[in-house]
Amino acid sequence: MFEERFTEEHRIFRKSVRDWVQKTIVPNAEKWEADELTPREVFHEAGQLGFLGARFPERCGGSGGDFWYTVIWTEELARSGLAGTAMGLLVQSDMATPVIGDLGTPEQIEEFLKPAIRGEKIAALGVTEPGAGSDVAHIRTTARRDGDDYVIDGAKTYITNGTQCDFITLAVRTNPDADPPFAGISLLLFPTDTKGFSIGRKLKKLGNHSSDTAELHFDGCRVPRRYLLGEENHGFVYIMRNFQGERLVGALSAIAGARRAWERSVQYGKERKAFGRPIGSFQVWRHQFVDMLTEIDAGTLLAYRAADKFARGEEATIEISQAKLYCGEVANKIIDRCLQFHGGMGYMEEYFIARAWRDMRLITIGGGTSEIMKEIISKWIGL
Repeated sequence: MFEERFTEEHRIFRKSVRDWVQKTIVPNAEKWEADELTPREVFHEAGQLGFLGARFPERCGGSGGDFWYTVIWTEELARSGLAGTAMGLLVQSDMATPVIGDLGTPEQIEEFLKPAIRGEKIAALGVTEPGAGSDVAHIRTTARRDGDDYVIDGAKTYITNGTQCDFITLAVRTNPDADPPFAGISLLLFPTDTKGFSIGRKLKKLGNHSSDTAELHFDGCRVPRRYLLGEENHGFVYIMRNFQGERLVGALSAIAGARRAWERSVQYGKERKAFGRPIGSFQVWRHQFVDMLTEIDAGTLLAYRAADKFARGEEATIEISQAKLYCGEVANKIIDRCLQFHGGMGYMEEYFIARAWRDMRLITIGGGTSEIMKEIISKWIGL
């Protein structure tokens, strides 16, 4: 029912992204997983091809496309089967940078956003802290005014692109006495060549190995006040608004990844034989594949409904939260069933389904847990 949203230009863009993914990402999957890093040149190449700025307006250095370009970009990255690389690129294009396009001054756009869209600077989003994950209102990293500067002290953790980012869209507390606490949060653009900044541990993760994730430390870091995004002490609202796009991208990525795993498992079921027949022909699995496809299609429609409202600029908090909740939970269940279908081979690291299984586990945690999604929905429906 949403096919009419995809124009011929969208279809050309999808083919370009799919071809690039198959040429650039898929052949390097094992190496980047082992290195626990997606090389900088991948960001640069994606930027030069126009993928990182497809939905940004031309004044920001983008192509002026709509949000359906992000839908395509997300889905095709998910089809790569390399969720870590997909996550790093999506942080660059749809998590750390949209707020700069929304709030940034012309000078901020020139210094940070345009180079990020070109893939010349790698961006990170700095919100989560050792003591504050979903509870964004209680972050403790501070930024106090000192003349024409802010002086930043604190720490962030679980930061994607953290070991190689050139700047961070950073959540800080500018009013430690604010009541309620969320009223004292601001957003700053933070260049990582600032004195006093350091990278702590490169974190070992269960999955998404091809993305670098790090602890970051700020010790008396001084940045000019002109790096403030939007208004001081309005950062919580900006972060919550930005989360909507992040969560929608998460839902789209999860359900597209589940679909790709389903497709590959169906093909495996036609080729692998046991007891003299293809294993996919046994009724127990035929019926499960039908159930899985139905859930995938249902999740896709939920995500597309949310994307449609989001693209129109309409309020979509419930729809996005439902999509994030449903797609994340369903995708994990489907990947688990697909691994079971592969038997012993599914338990081998060398086979795609093992990586898909451990990579997908993040989706019900990152960007807001399933439990937080339920809290949001329950509040919106008056409970």
